[in-house]
Amino acid sequence: MLLNLLLLFVGLALLLGGGDLLVRGASALARGFGVPPLVIGLTVVAFGTSAPELSVNLLAAFQGNTEISFGNIIGSNIANIGLILGISAIIRPLAIEGVIITREIPMMVLASLLALIAGVDTVLRNSANIFDRSEGLVFLLIFCVFLFYTIGDVIRKRKEDPLLQQAEHLSEKKSFKKTFYNLLLFIAGLMFLVFGGKVAVDAAVAVAELLNVPREIIGLTIIAVGTSLPELVTSGVATWKGQTDIAIGNVVGSNIFNLLLVNGLSATIQPIPIPLSGGIQDLLMMVFLSLLLLPLCITDKKKIVRWEGALLLLVYFLFSGWRIYAG
Repeated sequence: MLLNLLLLFVGLALLLGGGDLLVRGASALARGFGVPPLVIGLTVVAFGTSAPELSVNLLAAFQGNTEISFGNIIGSNIANIGLILGISAIIRPLAIEGVIITREIPMMVLASLLALIAGVDTVLRNSANIFDRSEGLVFLLIFCVFLFYTIGDVIRKRKEDPLLQQAEHLSEKKSFKKTFYNLLLFIAGLMFLVFGGKVAVDAAVAVAELLNVPREIIGLTIIAVGTSLPELVTSGVATWKGQTDIAIGNVVGSNIFNLLLVNGLSATIQPIPIPLSGGIQDLLMMVFLSLLLLPLCITDKKKIVRWEGALLLLVYFLFSGWRIYAG
């Protein structure tokens, strides 16, 4: 048991390190090929924080551990809003500006509702609840449309929006001079992600079997929080520095990437059954937190204040405690 827990945390550490190396290398390589820093900030950096979830889910899909895939994606999105934004708002009230309210949060809500609708096949199609390959392809198609629209729109409005300027500044900090060195960073990041994902998934399955706990619970809690650490670090540091738009933009962007890209790829490779015990409740909680975020952002002079952050944390811990207890 101790060995498997140690391997689980080693795997998560490799995932975090790999995601950071991947972002550094890819950002610098993209700059070397003339890609605008703003596009890098909104794509490569956002993808980098979702890279641990992608690595875990793809490996879990290839191995047939679909419970881990489901728990990791939905659990990460719940943790991003309840845990990470809750902590960030307690550190400092989060002032919301720019495209976050008008585009990013509505897109996250839409993606969450789409995942819920795709997951209730017993109601809509009188069949077992599952994210099948056709739904995975729909997720990927919507992601491509969203990415195309976002990049085109933000390039036109880059001088008008504080969030976009901060995203560009963030990407510039991740540039390096030597192309070969950056390529090595990128390759090392990929290797860390693949190996760390393999170690984490295998260890999580072993821990679940030893504790007689459903695999989706391990994915929903330990792995989900572990793979969300990049978002926690990025949002926490940004909040501490007063860059609150980056803090919430990072979380919302990561949730969109998780649902449309990571979940889409995973379901396309291996259909993901919705766990019979608590799966729909997990989807409902994700949708509830996504919907709750919009009124929190537009009240109190477009700020998520400390008591609202405490509320998000309370909801997260109560739900997580209930899921662990109920199994």
